[in-house]
Amino acid sequence: MRMRSVWRGAISFGLVTIAVRLYTAVEEHDFRFNQVHRGDGGRIKYKRVCSVCGEEVEYSEITKGYELDDGRMVIMENEDFEKLPVKTDKSIDVLEFVPAEEIDPIYFQKTYYLEPDKAAARPYVLLRDALVKTGQLAVVKITIRQKETLATIRARDDVLVMHTMLWPDEIRKAEFDFLDQDVEVRPQELKMATSLVESMAGDFDPDTFTDDYRDALEKVIAAKAEGAELPEQPEAEEKGDVIDLMTALERSVEKAKAGRKSEKKAPPKKKASSA
Repeated sequence: MRMRSVWRGAISFGLVTIAVRLYTAVEEHDFRFNQVHRGDGGRIKYKRVCSVCGEEVEYSEITKGYELDDGRMVIMENEDFEKLPVKTDKSIDVLEFVPAEEIDPIYFQKTYYLEPDKAAARPYVLLRDALVKTGQLAVVKITIRQKETLATIRARDDVLVMHTMLWPDEIRKAEFDFLDQDVEVRPQELKMATSLVESMAGDFDPDTFTDDYRDALEKVIAAKAEGAELPEQPEAEEKGDVIDLMTALERSVEKAKAGRKSEKKAPPKKKASSA
């Protein structure tokens, strides 16, 4: 099933224009629960009632409103948003190119794929290959769903990928009491912690990780649907008595090294033979 585009416009790359469509790049696989009546399983419905006149309001009569500090409500219609004096509603403006490591991941918000129109394939591939060759990200501006946002564009698997970003004033400052304390870390603790990090180091492969909570929830839902006995919760692993931080670090390093040795001894998985 083909993805549906959520935005259509063009990348402005100097004097080059690249017509593109925007697609949501991810889909979450969480279980979506409905609010229901415990007695009979009926869905709970909510009415849209006006706080002024008390009447139920149809969707066609609903619009956006912004409440001012003095309590007045400014009613905004779709035409008002269309008349905004911004040029990024149909354009992705490239502002600059920067190394990927210069952008803190805390700014990243949502991920989208960019697909070129047929006539724009050549400049699209040109920009993609230029980003790969230079190792740079394009910092851009775009307006999506009536909000202008910063974003970055990078090349991934032969496709341009865009990550929308938060503005600097939308990032909260970390203000915690412990930051004002003089916390001492002993050199031997740091050395052991570094050893633990190194013993657990590896190459990131997302396919090796599983969502255990979702798998367990799926089994519970299936069991309840069939009226079967619910699966039992596994017993928590005993951690043992930890005397102090240094002892905890030492035991952690030993466990990590033992785990790596068992992985090396395990026979390699056989590849399925092709027919």
